[in-house]
Amino acid sequence: MRGSRRGGRRRDAETAELNITAFMNLMVILVPFLLITAVFSRLAILELNLPGASNEPVDEQELVFQLEIIVRENGIEVGDRNVGALGLYPVGADGYDFDALSTKLTELKANYPEKTDASILLEADIPYDTLVQVMDRVRVAESIVDDSIVRTDLFPDISIGDAPISAGGD
Repeated sequence: MRGSRRGGRRRDAETAELNITAFMNLMVILVPFLLITAVFSRLAILELNLPGASNEPVDEQELVFQLEIIVRENGIEVGDRNVGALGLYPVGADGYDFDALSTKLTELKANYPEKTDASILLEADIPYDTLVQVMDRVRVAESIVDDSIVRTDLFPDISIGDAPISAGGD
């Protein structure tokens, strides 16, 4: 008796309604905003190839021009994998000589117009920014014609690998 009087009358347990109107209003505004801003964040993806290793001997008649750009701490070497070095561009007071590299690559493209592939080989501690600048110079040459910049494809098919140990022992 004591328990029944204390509580007075018994309340009916009702299910509470969940009001999600404010949440839906937020989603109606937020989703289009996120979709619109997602268009402006683009990722540039460059497809790269790994150079193939081959231990088979190559006949003299099958030797073709294979462009290699070797980036070292002390400079950039441009060469043919089968023949050897074609140019060496040491690091100056201002850093790597990317303009000389572009000039040499433009000359090579004039000599081998059908060639589209090149290998960039790097030493272990080369900064990423240097790699990107070298890749840009290998892929495209820029020149100014009639006050406008003209871009010409050089060697757009790039392979990246580790540089061989230099003859000086590095």
